[in-house]
Amino acid sequence: MTIRFDNRVAIVTGGGNGLGRQHCLQLAARGAKVVVNDLGGAVDGSGGSISAAEAVAEEIRKSGGEAISNGADITRLDQVEAMVAEAKSKWGRIDILVNNAGILRDKSFAKMTMDDFKKVVDVHLFGTANCTKAVWETMREQNYGRIMLTSSASGIYGNFGQSNYGAAKAAMIGLMNVLHHEGAKNNIRVNTLAPTAATRMLDGLFPEQVAALMGPELVTPGVLFLVSENAPSKTILGAGAGCFSVVHIYETPAVFLGGAGASVDDVAANWSRISNPAGETALDAAFGQTGKFAAAAAEALGVKLGG
Repeated sequence: MTIRFDNRVAIVTGGGNGLGRQHCLQLAARGAKVVVNDLGGAVDGSGGSISAAEAVAEEIRKSGGEAISNGADITRLDQVEAMVAEAKSKWGRIDILVNNAGILRDKSFAKMTMDDFKKVVDVHLFGTANCTKAVWETMREQNYGRIMLTSSASGIYGNFGQSNYGAAKAAMIGLMNVLHHEGAKNNIRVNTLAPTAATRMLDGLFPEQVAALMGPELVTPGVLFLVSENAPSKTILGAGAGCFSVVHIYETPAVFLGGAGASVDDVAANWSRISNPAGETALDAAFGQTGKFAAAAAEALGVKLGG
């Protein structure tokens, strides 16, 4: 089976360099019409120029594809809405949104200013929310949409000096989980990518031999799958060096400690049981945890729950 995107319209944020550029080029090579969005700033978010986005759009057009460049600041909802309106005016629809744009302002939490914390969260979290909000109603009306959010191992597992970035990237998972449920009835599928690649955001952090294995083009096949017609939803895909993995969040079985009579000492005494991974499961939604706890308590107390 060959996956194609003919007659699909895609918006890719941060499309002027690195991962975003590859996402744009490979979507276009498989038939998508692409909006290449890039503010064109430095890694820390300062400055701006349309030149990087226009270079990618021109590369696509020279290869026979269709693309336009856009310099919207994704932290500005009005600019994002104008970008979406431009794409709809030109091509009539929006099928795919790849939220890729981001910045870094790394420092240990002790040395980080709250301005730097807020700026990184604003770009990654609110920028993603702005773009998603701007296409959401169109996708609902079409009964079709594919949205990808970009997380990071820094958000899932943690990384020294990136409290702002890690917090924003962890938020992608929570946003995906909710949008998955809200979009399901309108065939909107929402997934999250956790990529690693040798791009300008990680310049100098990889040894030379490792960097040679970590080209951004090796991540993009996973992106294309996550925004394809038969994509999964509510999936966290790790990608790097041509390797792919799925990240799961599990919860251990409920341990009932006596209800109202339970104390902190009981939690401490039973910690090895509570944290034992045997029998852990992935929950589908928030009330899955509520139901699990209620069922365990009811069983321990001999209470019959209503159907």
